[in-house]
Amino acid sequence: MIPHSILDLVPIPEGGDAAGSIRNSTALAQRAEALGYSRYWLAEHHNMPGIASSATTVLIGHIAASTSKIRVGSGGIMLPNHAPLVVAEQFGTLATIHGDRFDLGLGRAPGTDGATMHALRRGRMQDNFPEEVIELIGLLNPPQPGQHVRAIPGEGTQVPVWILGSSLYGAQLAAHLGLPYAFASHFAPAALEEASEIYRRMFQPGITDAPRFMLAVNAFAAETEAEARLLRSSQLQGFVNLRSGMPGPLPAPRAEIAGSAQAIQGAEQALSIAAVGTEAMVGDALQALVKKYQPDELILSGQIHDPAARIASFEIAARALAGIG
Repeated sequence: MIPHSILDLVPIPEGGDAAGSIRNSTALAQRAEALGYSRYWLAEHHNMPGIASSATTVLIGHIAASTSKIRVGSGGIMLPNHAPLVVAEQFGTLATIHGDRFDLGLGRAPGTDGATMHALRRGRMQDNFPEEVIELIGLLNPPQPGQHVRAIPGEGTQVPVWILGSSLYGAQLAAHLGLPYAFASHFAPAALEEASEIYRRMFQPGITDAPRFMLAVNAFAAETEAEARLLRSSQLQGFVNLRSGMPGPLPAPRAEIAGSAQAIQGAEQALSIAAVGTEAMVGDALQALVKKYQPDELILSGQIHDPAARIASFEIAARALAGIG
């Protein structure tokens, strides 16, 4: 069976609040662990009324404390928002408390709008992403003679680092540094095929000896195709709202997506790497993606309004994945 994981944005649904969303994500992580999912990743976003994962490292610690063995990580930490030393100390502290259960996925995007990016990066606006990735890895490694700045806790924990990306830049950097690579195909599929090819072709053994490529897929599974498509409508409507400059809580399911034809078409295209339908349909869609892109791992995302339906969707997806090697 291909390793499979979950990416969670901790959605705040219409009519809900952040506290309820965190409880819902905790319950999903616990169920994912029981179902055999490999990892549970949380994504950093800021100033978004529909997402409760802004304090990503805090939530990672909460999920780790609420589970016992599933790997917990970031999908990702937006490194330009943070000093590498602080990230190393945070993840080093998590590893010191909970052991080798963490993955540090790093992204270059701000995860927010321009004004909030300025508030996050005040005083450090220069983009030195490759250098800061190398600095962070060094801080997580055993200390070197004469090293003046050390992450305590952090040094020697060697928390695995992943590069996240939605363009060719991340693929090239991950290949150059010999790091595992996760592509954000769940919302930016345009460069997927080229990025995966470049990453494998250019890979130089470094932190890892061989390429490890993770493919992100939107998954919406239910007992009937119609029900699954209705569940997916929340994500589509939320994406249309976001791209139209009207972000908000995750909309309730609806039969018709509100917005211009162009906006709806854009959402459908951006979210096209998806497996939607019954268990058999989801299995067929995932099998086709695995055959085409040959990922080493799948990470599933599903922005679903009802928390019980979200858990059920990942349960069905887990059964569908049982036959995929």
